[in-house]
Amino acid sequence: MGQLEGRTAVVTGGHTGIGLATSVRLAAEGAHVFITGRRQAEMDAAVRTIGPERATAVAGDITNPADLDRLYDAVRDRGRGLDVVFANAATASFAPLEQITEEQLDQIFGVNVRGTVFTVQKALPLLNEGASVILNASTAADRGTEAFSVYAASKAAVRSFARGWANELKGRGIRVNAISPGPIDTTGITELFGEEDAPAARTNLGGATPIGRMGRPEEVAALVAFLASDQSSYILGANLFVDGGANQV
Repeated sequence: MGQLEGRTAVVTGGHTGIGLATSVRLAAEGAHVFITGRRQAEMDAAVRTIGPERATAVAGDITNPADLDRLYDAVRDRGRGLDVVFANAATASFAPLEQITEEQLDQIFGVNVRGTVFTVQKALPLLNEGASVILNASTAADRGTEAFSVYAASKAAVRSFARGWANELKGRGIRVNAISPGPIDTTGITELFGEEDAPAARTNLGGATPIGRMGRPEEVAALVAFLASDQSSYILGANLFVDGGANQV
């Protein structure tokens, strides 16, 4: 029997990268996982990967409150409440200060900040006592990476949410924590750097970590599964790094 047997989880962006690896791990631990994302074909493939008996896909955009309502209506219809929320979905792009546009600011803060707020807020009526909410922050929030300030600021907001919401929800026995992944080898690297530059970016990012390589999505998923389980029952408001030592050594 897994650590999450009989529990219900929501993973935003659960169709790819860290989100998919986490959905697979939570399902392997016994949870039924509701995933959401914007690309239906990838969502359908993710359900096949996770296992149709353990996963439900509800396509949508976390910046659209109506889409989040549809997601949580599906969770409600299952009739078991909600035990785990992994607010994972995010977006990123580079721009030095003089090139930051209104569109970039609105997009990154719309997904990473606004989307995270309403992902958690709309889950509140369904959260069971003892539920775990995990927010996906980033090591970027603690580093001054050139041309990455908008993304870093959005993830600093996510880190702050974990502290504030941990205090607000502790009376219901709900734990809120954040994780901060370092460079993780996903398709997001190609999307961020472009097809031509992605191989060099992977080499450089991996080489810059003390452990000497990029992380795997499954390594992040293991941390999320720990925070989702009773094994982390005394952890509240924390920010746990899974970064190969990049922000530690």
